[in-house]
Amino acid sequence: MNGYQQEAGFWDKLTGSMPLSATRSAVIKQTYVLFGVSVLAAMAGGYIGATSETMVRFFSGWMGWIAAMVLLNVVPQIAMAARHNPVLGVSALVFDGFISGVALSPLLYYANLVAPNMIFAALGITGFVFLGVTAYIMTSGRTFSAPKGLMIGLFFSIMGAMILNSFMHIGVLGILISVGIGAMGVCTLIYSTSGVLATPDADSPIPGALMLFAGVFNIFVAALNIMLRLMGGGSNRD
Repeated sequence: MNGYQQEAGFWDKLTGSMPLSATRSAVIKQTYVLFGVSVLAAMAGGYIGATSETMVRFFSGWMGWIAAMVLLNVVPQIAMAARHNPVLGVSALVFDGFISGVALSPLLYYANLVAPNMIFAALGITGFVFLGVTAYIMTSGRTFSAPKGLMIGLFFSIMGAMILNSFMHIGVLGILISVGIGAMGVCTLIYSTSGVLATPDADSPIPGALMLFAGVFNIFVAALNIMLRLMGGGSNRD
């Protein structure tokens, strides 16, 4: 085992590698499947929220903000407590993704008014990162190498930024910002994956899926805010 102790440090999680038992390999693959389900649920919630003026008004106010904060803290705890109950645990995980998307409705609504293409750009670069890292995890076999995952993820980020530019003409600065956001996303996912694999009692995919979703959700929000500012729209919401 290289670079993975029980208390692995930051750089260890980005530069180490480790052999995977059949059980651990299966768990991390299941983790990424549930992670993908959470992302789809968030996309559905974001679409429903952003196309409903009632949702936008509610979550733009202080009552909506408090409701979102309570749900986004309580629902993951329910998922964790029910991680050995496939039905309840996965249901809570899906609801966490859905409510996360709904809570973004004011930002998505604003982005759709100011620069609708930026929603697709932020989704695009986040999606390329997700596909790249997921493809590596699903084909990694019995060994996980953080550097290899980083290289594959960064390759997908660069390709994604170039493809986005060919369709959306985001320019050189847009490409650089997209690659930077993608690199941040890759590091976040690889770091979180390393943390999941280094946990001795990781016997359920649900905690890891929650961790990965939180990372990619924050990446998407950051990407959308940065791209809105790049287009001159700005944003007063995080």
